[in-house]
Amino acid sequence: MERRVVITGLGAVTPLGNDVATTWRLLLDGRSGIGPISYFDASDLPVRIAGEVKRFDGDGLFGRREARRMDQFTQFALAAAREAVTDAGLVFDDGLKRETGALIGTAIGGMVTLLENYDALKTAGARRVSPFMVPMMMPNAPSGNVAIEYGLRGPNLAIGTACATGSHAIGESAAIIQRGDAQVMIAGGAEAIISPVAVAAFANMGALSTRNEEPTRASRPFEADRDGFVMSEGAAVLVIESLECAQRRGARIYAELRGYGATADAFHITAPEEGGIGASLAIQAALERAGLPPTAVDYINAHGTGTPLNDRTETQAIRRVFGSHADRLAVSSTKSMLGHLLGAGGAIEALACVKSLETGWIHPTINYDRPDPECDLDFVPNVPRRAQPRIALSNSFGFGGHNGCLLFERWEADV
Repeated sequence: MERRVVITGLGAVTPLGNDVATTWRLLLDGRSGIGPISYFDASDLPVRIAGEVKRFDGDGLFGRREARRMDQFTQFALAAAREAVTDAGLVFDDGLKRETGALIGTAIGGMVTLLENYDALKTAGARRVSPFMVPMMMPNAPSGNVAIEYGLRGPNLAIGTACATGSHAIGESAAIIQRGDAQVMIAGGAEAIISPVAVAAFANMGALSTRNEEPTRASRPFEADRDGFVMSEGAAVLVIESLECAQRRGARIYAELRGYGATADAFHITAPEEGGIGASLAIQAALERAGLPPTAVDYINAHGTGTPLNDRTETQAIRRVFGSHADRLAVSSTKSMLGHLLGAGGAIEALACVKSLETGWIHPTINYDRPDPECDLDFVPNVPRRAQPRIALSNSFGFGGHNGCLLFERWEADV
């Protein structure tokens, strides 16, 4: 029989807060974490807003010397991992160290480190390039640092599938546990690329909202006047483990990961396919893996970026899979408040699903003022909802046509 996989620990660093409790409370409050860019002078850029992490003290968390040897995305990941491990009550003896792995992904990695060192090369010469540049910018730095932190000897991997990264990291970690290669996985995503180059690149693609004068209202998924996503940063990490391991050590269980689907659009390197065929196949795969009918799902945490095409095709994918049951689903977008955490997006949204199942509350989609006839679902507009969902689906779709869907079930002690 295939191993059952459960969630026992949560950690987060987001534009709303540097822990899970703060982030979740402000999500339920409908608070936006978007504001003017403060990291650099953005006055000459077409987009001057982002979802920055606030009051993050890397020196205090890791010591100044170690912090200077980690890119910000790794610092975010390690802080979130520490919270998740503590939350899970994990104590790593030699046996559990051998049975625990890490899989923390990123869409882009240490771009800021690369840019800073390129500038140093051009202005001051080769001797000013940091000898730590490569280990700072490499995408596997978060997973490697987490393993070093706890002495973990299990599978240690990184995934980079654009905005589906966080979901794929969690889903593939579950597969590692199910095939017996680990008992516990520390899984999630991290991103920190808010820089002039990245903002300019996404803006010139036409992907970003240009509501510079009203940043807290800029991210408006599924709404008729949406004009793009808001770039954000942060990390989210989940501790997932076999049910047997969790029960053996008396762990508190948040939820069970019932299903995982991963597919490709095979259509375009950035645009989703009209009709949402690839996305719908991923949703169907998650349901089939769980052995559940579409009617079992109560809540969908949508990819919901706020771009015109993406929101429309996600709506089409949901209707394609759920049929008339789609009208009974609650659907909300975490990105309406956090913006788009790119490679960390799927992980923080999976975390939001788990919190909804645990608490019985669904956070709203804020800035939802005018419905779009092409996006005709119940988007939990502007205020949270007490709903007691039992089954929740988290959708993530990324550039490259990558689709990842996770299906969670509320944990009940008598299961």
